[in-house]
Amino acid sequence: MEEANWLTTIIANPFAKGLAIGIFFCIVILVRGFMRRRELTKEVSRLRTHLHTKLEIDSKENERRKQELEILKQERDNLRITVQSLNQKPGRKEIRQFYVYQTALDMMFEKAPGFAPAWQITLKEAENLFEKSERGVVPLLKRLMPTNPDKQVEEYEKLSRVSLEDTIGK
Repeated sequence: MEEANWLTTIIANPFAKGLAIGIFFCIVILVRGFMRRRELTKEVSRLRTHLHTKLEIDSKENERRKQELEILKQERDNLRITVQSLNQKPGRKEIRQFYVYQTALDMMFEKAPGFAPAWQITLKEAENLFEKSERGVVPLLKRLMPTNPDKQVEEYEKLSRVSLEDTIGK
């Protein structure tokens, strides 16, 4: 009986009651901590697998984009080379120069009010020169391909004298 008496004395003691209640709360908190830790470990492993999957997908997409970028760079370089080779073909520079002159003429018609009549007169003179060259008055090849710039100036002066004499003689 002494043992029962001893146990009841301890249970009746207020310190022992407080200690028992404290130990009970510590055990409850410890169990909840272990459960929470296990949940968080599972969550971390799930997030790691999710992150790993996402990084694999992003890596594949980045590789695809890099390949596409390389293909586009190659195509751009090929097109640039093609454009340069097309610009080097005979007649391309003249066509380009023609378009530049045509654009300049259009702009001058809009900006300069006195330009249009002077241009029309000059254009008619140039057409007359070409007609004369077609009829044989001035050989076309000589006019278009003089051997040097001095001869080109001489040919132009000769053409202008011939056209001036024709207009005065008429």
